[in-house]
Amino acid sequence: MKNFNISAIALAIGLAFSVSAMAENLSKKQYASFEKNIETEYKAAKIRWDSLAGNANDICVAEAKGNRDVAEAELEAKYKPSIKNSYNVRVAKADADYSVADQKCDDKDGNDEDVCEKEAKAARIHAIADADTQLKTSKANATANEKSVDAKANAMNKTIDARKDAAATKRDADYIVAKEKCQSLAGAAKDLCMSDAKIRYGQF
Repeated sequence: MKNFNISAIALAIGLAFSVSAMAENLSKKQYASFEKNIETEYKAAKIRWDSLAGNANDICVAEAKGNRDVAEAELEAKYKPSIKNSYNVRVAKADADYSVADQKCDDKDGNDEDVCEKEAKAARIHAIADADTQLKTSKANATANEKSVDAKANAMNKTIDARKDAAATKRDADYIVAKEKCQSLAGAAKDLCMSDAKIRYGQF
């Protein structure tokens, strides 16, 4: 019943906060109206989560705050479309997902909780790395479109470098998760697990 309540509340909050259906080129009046609606729904969510206790309350709070932050980022991106604001939306979503996942880890114990927390952090790192890659690629392409063939080649190189950086960042995050999973083992099994993790994720 607890999980049902959390899911139902999260769905209600998500639908209320969603601004994805808004038209482009919002007027100042429309922007202010949507901004007010987001805050109103967040305040309503604060009342709803008071009916929950313990970690269920913490999860609901994280979901409400995350949905609010994502809605605000999406609103800003609709009002002032830009590469940076699109990036901010992706970061807001990554942070929101992480906050909820991290709270859910509190329902676990011992190594399961540790692994859960590392996986939550790794997922955020993956999402941010992808957002960074998209940001750098978009900026490079925008510059290239205004300049010569050489600029376009340079943009391609920047895109390749950005993807390499993102891959390395993700690999490091995944290695941290793998190491934590090895902690549940002992002796030779643990040593083998650690060795495999180093090889798999290029940690030498």
